[in-house]
Amino acid sequence: MIIWVASYPKSGNTMVRSLLSAYLFTKDGNFNFETLKNISQFPDITFFKKLGVDVSKDDEVLKNYIRAQEEINKKNKKAITFLKTHSTLHSINSHKFTNYQNTCGVIYIVRDPRNVVLSYANHNQITIEQAVKALKSFRVLGGVKNSNIAADRGLTHVGSWSSHYNVWKEFKKTNRYLLIKYEDLISDTKMTFLKILNFIYILGNAKHTVDQDKLNNAIKTTSFENLQQMEKTTFFEEAKKINKQYVTFFKYGPKNNWKKNLSNELSKDLEKEFKNEMKELGYI
Repeated sequence: MIIWVASYPKSGNTMVRSLLSAYLFTKDGNFNFETLKNISQFPDITFFKKLGVDVSKDDEVLKNYIRAQEEINKKNKKAITFLKTHSTLHSINSHKFTNYQNTCGVIYIVRDPRNVVLSYANHNQITIEQAVKALKSFRVLGGVKNSNIAADRGLTHVGSWSSHYNVWKEFKKTNRYLLIKYEDLISDTKMTFLKILNFIYILGNAKHTVDQDKLNNAIKTTSFENLQQMEKTTFFEEAKKINKQYVTFFKYGPKNNWKKNLSNELSKDLEKEFKNEMKELGYI
């Protein structure tokens, strides 16, 4: 069964996956970029090519989302599979993204949209004004056939920041949903990650004892400073290449402060647009 690591782009998904891959897929908890390959992105055209789907046609890919997930679960049988996604849970052209039969649970990471726009602007090399507009719009990402990132060659239907947050709450109805705020992940990494591990083991009906040494190593080696240093010396395949230049992926992190870097006009725009969600999350 699949556990989704879901989020709107630039909200902390990579940090959660780094912690998970270091703790669950290494012997000692020491992270490196290769361990992230244990958590694939969905949708990724490679899943659909294996099914013989014409990946040049978006609707053909969409209609095979569930089939692809069924194949993933067949191969792994009783084991849990972690998949990263930035996709909305909305049905697109009447095609569902996933269902209860294929989903064990959802770890949903959310971040203050006033900080998301700053990271989003850098990642896509656009202005902050353009990033604000993007968060407010129902967006589709990817479709870059010659992208250096395999997962970006297909399309991901993201939606707006608010619709993305709201629609994934569907899994709260069956107690298969864990909300993680990026801000908590930064301020108290250990307790927040233990909450994630506990959620996973409950979903899997498994007893567990935390390996403290492994946990400490995972936290230490996935700190933003360490990831930033690793990117300087090791190729990180999720970093975008724009105009033949790689864009730094780990650029701002905890230092991303909307109060210093976002104009009053733009912050008010976001607060007005996402008023209900930001109040619910305690951002305003």
